[in-house]
Amino acid sequence: MQTIPELLAEELGQRKDYVENVITLLDEGNTVPFIARYRKEMHGAMDDQTIRGLADRLAYLRNLEARRQEVKNSIENQGKMTEELSAAIDEAKTLAEVEDLYRPYKQKRRTRATIAREKGLAPLAELLFAQSPDCPAPEEAAKAYVDPEKGVNSVEEALAGASDIVAETISDDAEVRKTLRELYLEWADVVSVAAKKDPEDTVYRNYYAFSSPVNKIQGHQVLAVNRGEREEVLKVSVVINRDVALGAIFRRVVKKKCASTAFVEAAAGDAYDRLIAPSMEREIRATLTETASEGAIGQFALNLKPLLMQPPVKGFVTMGLDPGYRMGCKVAVVDATGKVLATTVVYPTHGERQKKECIEKLSALIRKHAVKHIAIGNGTASRETEQMTVELISSLGSGAGVSYAIVNEAGASVYSASPLAAQEFPDFDVNLRSAVSIARRLQDPLAELVKIDPKSIGVGQYQHDMPEKRLTEALDGVVEDCVNAVGVDLNTASAPLLARVSGLNAGVAGNVVRYREENGSFRSRKQLLKVPKLGAKAYEQCAGFLRVPESDEILDNTAVHPESYAAAEKLLELCGYTEADVRAGNLAQMKERIKAYGEARAAEACGVGVPTLRDVVSELLKPGRDPRDELPPPLLRTDVLEIKDLKRGMELKGTVRNVIDFGAFVDIGVHQDGLVHISQICDRFIRHPSEVLSVGDVVTVWVKEVDEKKKRISLTMKKPKK
Repeated sequence: MQTIPELLAEELGQRKDYVENVITLLDEGNTVPFIARYRKEMHGAMDDQTIRGLADRLAYLRNLEARRQEVKNSIENQGKMTEELSAAIDEAKTLAEVEDLYRPYKQKRRTRATIAREKGLAPLAELLFAQSPDCPAPEEAAKAYVDPEKGVNSVEEALAGASDIVAETISDDAEVRKTLRELYLEWADVVSVAAKKDPEDTVYRNYYAFSSPVNKIQGHQVLAVNRGEREEVLKVSVVINRDVALGAIFRRVVKKKCASTAFVEAAAGDAYDRLIAPSMEREIRATLTETASEGAIGQFALNLKPLLMQPPVKGFVTMGLDPGYRMGCKVAVVDATGKVLATTVVYPTHGERQKKECIEKLSALIRKHAVKHIAIGNGTASRETEQMTVELISSLGSGAGVSYAIVNEAGASVYSASPLAAQEFPDFDVNLRSAVSIARRLQDPLAELVKIDPKSIGVGQYQHDMPEKRLTEALDGVVEDCVNAVGVDLNTASAPLLARVSGLNAGVAGNVVRYREENGSFRSRKQLLKVPKLGAKAYEQCAGFLRVPESDEILDNTAVHPESYAAAEKLLELCGYTEADVRAGNLAQMKERIKAYGEARAAEACGVGVPTLRDVVSELLKPGRDPRDELPPPLLRTDVLEIKDLKRGMELKGTVRNVIDFGAFVDIGVHQDGLVHISQICDRFIRHPSEVLSVGDVVTVWVKEVDEKKKRISLTMKKPKK
């Protein structure tokens, strides 16, 4: 039997010693970002996603091992353990297989078979199920078990009770269940029909007469039929050819023709119809739902990462617009650091006069505060507000240099009403807080979005149907990875941002902010050790991810961990550089000098491994760098289109807003995002749109079809042939 490290190494294609090292590091309480970044020599430079996958699988395998032991202990306490059964439990690869083996020994609620055993019919069932050549006819064998005192009044009742026992025995057979499970996964179909005779035209119309093989059904289809069933719009079932299923059972339990063969076949049919088929249907649907949920959670996480990692639009005064109809459009102007300069409310959708007043009011704010960018939330009344903004920019003239961007406002209202927002803006109306959040989302998406529950950011599908604990774990992991990949300015970061740093939690992050408020800006990373409840272990985990631009030690503003400062200094010495050279950026020949010296030799001289040496070099060459700056900037616009302006074949630039199983939604600057179906993303075959696209990507698309009535825009990324 393979050990857990051996199994993980095989599944992940990693060396066993690397896997063992990661397990040890996790068990010691190290965080995934810390392990991924600062312990590369111990795991062969696995990335954070691989390590998180390893951690998830490790938890499952340990849970499986614990359940194996629980089951074995229970069976041993019953005095029914055999060497064969023990070996089978040890070899079981999944929890389902373990439960199948445990099924005959599990304490059951009172069943028909239980009642039959109480009536003394177990020996009759065993005799008939054995199907020995000398087995008497069932009717003859049953005569000896007719006993009115025990509640068996006739041969028919005796045979019925014996059949119930045989049926339950067959249903509890681990091999039968394993065979049927494989059969269902290979040959069954998921079928959905309308719950009503004359159904209304709903979003579930594609599933009113739907059928798909279990092994081919898409995750989004599983989640759709599940939701339709919950809303009582659909009826869903798992269907398989009964004769094929029975044939598989017969091959396992029916022996050569004898007097009791027909009896056993009938009992097997009852076992399948009454016990196994309903159980298999529940199990298959649960498996499909779990797989679909994991896929949806994975896609949500995949979409969330590029959204969080969108390049910030730094250094500009920004105006945030939170559109609305009845309550008007909330406005906030923030300076380059996110500090609020002004707020107001305008009513551009209430009529031409109000729109004109709105443009005049916003023009004055723009001139007064030298606004360069306008961020517009993409919710209710977004497009009308965008149209007004285009007119506003036009009225300012090209010399003003003002542009706008549509910003994903999902979760802004959740944040606005949160205790955190109330603490941050105690004097602001809830609606005005959301306008501030929208402006800051353009300036620094990551710093603002960490204040919001990731589930509320809305870049997934069916996220409200997901197992909440699992979804939270996955999304929190993405946020943690993004925050630590970018790094955090210790002197400007909010408590919610600091709480996402490796080794810190909400309580310690609050202590960091309080210490900063009471003692002034941090002057070094070492000063963190003076923060209450931030001990040596937490410091080890967080120090490398926190930046202190004000520090006299230049390495405090890099991703070089304090434990590697001596190595960095030794490296500079080997290459003939000083700290002054680092500050002046005079390290152009550094890589060539290391190559001439020998990378492995240099690493050994510095007392680190080659991966750490490379990371140190990268940081010395670009101290204080933001990895997001290397990504394409967000699309800033100065004009807008109407859906009626779109013509087939028109070429447009757009921003990917969401990536889902069957395509991607792209904002092309009209009132409705367009859909690029998976078949229209590229010329080669792809299994999923995420192979090519990420949220936030700026792409070139062509209009394929437009349905003004239904407000549907079909786009393609394949350049039309002339």
